[in-house]
Amino acid sequence: MRFNRDVFFRQATLRICSSLKIDNALKSAYDYLNEFFPIDELFLDILDADLGAIRRIAHIRGGKVLVPELIVPLPEKLKNWLTGKDVPFIMDPADPHAQAMTPLVKLVGVSDLVVPLKIEGHPIGFLVLRAQGLGRYRAEQTEILSVISEPFAIALANALAHEAVLKYSDLLLDDNRFLQKELFPQKGDEIIGGNSGLRNVMETIRQVAGLSNTVLLLGETGTGKELIANAIHFSSRRKDGPFIKVNCGAIPESLIDSELFGHEKGAFTGATVEKRGRFERANGGTIFLDEVGELSSHAQVRLLRVLQNREIERVGGTRAIPVDIRVIAATHRNLENMVAENRFREDLWFRLNVFPIMVPPLRQRKEDIPALTRYFVELKSRELGIAIPPAIAPGALERLTQFDWPGNVRELENLTERELIRHKGGQLFFDGLLSPQRKVRESHRREERDSAPSQTLDEMIASYISKVLKATNGKIHGPGGAATVLGIKPTTLRARMDRLGIAYGRKKC
Repeated sequence: MRFNRDVFFRQATLRICSSLKIDNALKSAYDYLNEFFPIDELFLDILDADLGAIRRIAHIRGGKVLVPELIVPLPEKLKNWLTGKDVPFIMDPADPHAQAMTPLVKLVGVSDLVVPLKIEGHPIGFLVLRAQGLGRYRAEQTEILSVISEPFAIALANALAHEAVLKYSDLLLDDNRFLQKELFPQKGDEIIGGNSGLRNVMETIRQVAGLSNTVLLLGETGTGKELIANAIHFSSRRKDGPFIKVNCGAIPESLIDSELFGHEKGAFTGATVEKRGRFERANGGTIFLDEVGELSSHAQVRLLRVLQNREIERVGGTRAIPVDIRVIAATHRNLENMVAENRFREDLWFRLNVFPIMVPPLRQRKEDIPALTRYFVELKSRELGIAIPPAIAPGALERLTQFDWPGNVRELENLTERELIRHKGGQLFFDGLLSPQRKVRESHRREERDSAPSQTLDEMIASYISKVLKATNGKIHGPGGAATVLGIKPTTLRARMDRLGIAYGRKKC
């Protein structure tokens, strides 16, 4: 059959323009081009300016669509050589440029016919025909393919534009899903205990909510630090912005940088698209870093930069991205002790500890237990599909109030759910509260607390520092100074003395 150039142009154009899904379009073009050329594989590659590399976006082998995996970093010399080509050409194994590319694109024992794709003279990528064996293509075949370089370039540009639209559409949908998940379901509700056991905490929240300073929440596990962070955010001017929660202890160390700060496309194996981290998602709102004491030393350095400069840098990126965020951190650990043990950065501790709020354990606000129990009975009844929440038996609340709750509010919530699951009608007695073993543990805890000193921790620390200062005649730093005796830095000691109201100087002791 005689080759008709016009028919070839029309049919090839129809196939490559048949779909915005580039895999489908290239498969259709492959089936047609295979009638005229020896083709074992067909590639569509783009010049990715962000990566400074060739990135494969479509790959057909033996008529099957494969997942494109190739990313080839291009030295400037090779890039100039490739982009300087205006017409289809056959890779010449003797050409020094082709030899330089051989290990990058596996040009061994194969023939490649390359069609440069340009829009208004600007190179955007390449169509590559590959056949097994050497010398499989002839010069006249390059002339035939020159007629389809323009429609292939237009189809590639349209596909890339469509890919970009889908990516940003997915980003918006992802943001919506992410933020809906992250927003605390009780964002407008009153905190139980706000007028009783948490009265002082709520007063502190009112003082700090309208500002943008960093807040550090301290307290045992299960006391409701997340709820306090939620209250601060939704009482602030940022309440209409995102509220992003991060459990620092739940993210593997190998992923923490990518999760918090995001990554650029191609930053590591599998990073096929750019990803915004939690800090970028929180822009214009608040980020809550729960269990901040679990961060690795490397992540602590990057967090310090965010707090100092209010900017982040993605993994694999080189540009600083400004972020308008408020940081609320929380921990059940003693960060001061971690600083003294070199497990937490001292400069980060000072940045976080601008405005600490201590959330009291449930045993110190037992007046809240009846209201919390009633709330959890209603909440868990809805979750378990119990139409009418059962009543609480007389005496049950008093029994709950006498318990010391080492697991705090979370333990009370879990106990209530367990009681509802076991419920077989009638009232809730909470008679399974204490097993014999637990009673023994509770007795030991109570004895330990009864025998504990009446001073607070701060009072005990202040008393001990004062004794050391007296013994060193008020000397803080240097050999024989109080800092050396205590085994901490002089700056750390002075900071603690400031916080505890201990005066400086030998004459003060």
